[in-house]
Amino acid sequence: MARRIILCDGAELARLWGRIGTGEQEELIWVPREDESRARPRGFRALQGRLSGEGIEKLDPKEGDEFALVSEEAGFVRAAAKAIEKIAPAAPVLVLSDRIDPDDLPHHACLRRTGLRTQIRDDIDDEFTHLGNLSRVVALRNLLAPRERVAILLQPDPDPDGIASGLALRALIGRKRSTAPMVAFGEIERPENRAMVEALGLQVRTISPEELNEFDGVALVDVQPTVFGEEIPARVRSVDVVIDHHPERSGYDAVLRDIRTSYGATSTILTEYLRAADLEIGPKLATGLLYGIKSDTQVLGRETSAHDVNAFAFLHALHSPALLRRVERPAVPLDGLKALGRALTRSRVKDGVHIVVLGRVREDVIPQAADFALQAEGAEWAVAAGLVNGNIVFSVRNVGYVRAAGEVVRAVVEGLGVGGGHRSMAKGIIPLKAFREVYGSTDQKRIHDALEKAFVKGIRRDD
Repeated sequence: MARRIILCDGAELARLWGRIGTGEQEELIWVPREDESRARPRGFRALQGRLSGEGIEKLDPKEGDEFALVSEEAGFVRAAAKAIEKIAPAAPVLVLSDRIDPDDLPHHACLRRTGLRTQIRDDIDDEFTHLGNLSRVVALRNLLAPRERVAILLQPDPDPDGIASGLALRALIGRKRSTAPMVAFGEIERPENRAMVEALGLQVRTISPEELNEFDGVALVDVQPTVFGEEIPARVRSVDVVIDHHPERSGYDAVLRDIRTSYGATSTILTEYLRAADLEIGPKLATGLLYGIKSDTQVLGRETSAHDVNAFAFLHALHSPALLRRVERPAVPLDGLKALGRALTRSRVKDGVHIVVLGRVREDVIPQAADFALQAEGAEWAVAAGLVNGNIVFSVRNVGYVRAAGEVVRAVVEGLGVGGGHRSMAKGIIPLKAFREVYGSTDQKRIHDALEKAFVKGIRRDD
């Protein structure tokens, strides 16, 4: 297990640290001053060899260990940082001081400064979390800095979380659109996705998988390589960076991989990166990340962690309300609204399932209809289906505390089509030909009844 090695400058600061409280992973080291008693502070052991490479070497630092330097003297911090860099050059360093001027801090690739006496135990833990994220940022920058052109690859029809995360990654590595474009294998279709790129003035290039060979660096955000299927080229299976919050997949290689399945949005991960690096977050980027979290967690109501709440609160003070309004209210075509109105007159909620069959509509209308249909009284599940290019395409939403939507959709389409998704949202596609072979016709009532029966069965499976 990685350690936090706490080096305290003198007995007074060691005793202060002891009053703050000691974490389980912390190893407390006291560096005695010349003019003080050698009475050892409780819980601490003295550093043998003073602030030198020899002294740090006796601590036997391992890969992954982190250091904290607790001092009000710039000379102590500079000497300690130099000794640490000599023995453990990759180790991140947290400086806790109320008096040291930032200009007096030593140059170090992964060093962060915070206050001392104003800190409480939770603040210290937060600072170490920032330090861990800073370590990832440093590794990310070191990896991608030599690459001339880096492709930031998103999922097809990238959603707000993916788009905002791509924009944040570009800012983190200090690139522009020309040297780090956001790319996807499919065009942006959903209105909220289009509204976001238009409102924020962004560009997501649609490319073929083969065009990735034009880049000497590939980073994926909010998606993992095997999502693209079995026929993707080797360049997609062996990439530089993958940052995502979806369930972890195997079958690919990445130099740097940060998969946090407990997070509700990839935008939260990138927000933590930006904060750790002390990078200025302008209104455009803050708005994008805020909406990325908001849309993927349904306003912090679905699959949300404390990390998402903290990132949302941090970004809320920085975002542009006017920009957010432009992104949040994408236009729905009038034909789509009429189709939804007709479908609602025929819909019903049975066993907690609300099925809405729209007929022939533009595909982006279907998920919006599903979001609306979940608001029906008594509905724990909403399924909106439409006919698109010879297929029955349906979007699924649920209240979040029931069976996983992706699991149910896979059961519904088994032997007929394809589908999957998250715990509370999913998508399925069934070719009309396959549906006819099983159910005889594709009139809207037959589609409604077949989906209703299949979903009730899928939801109750193994109950």
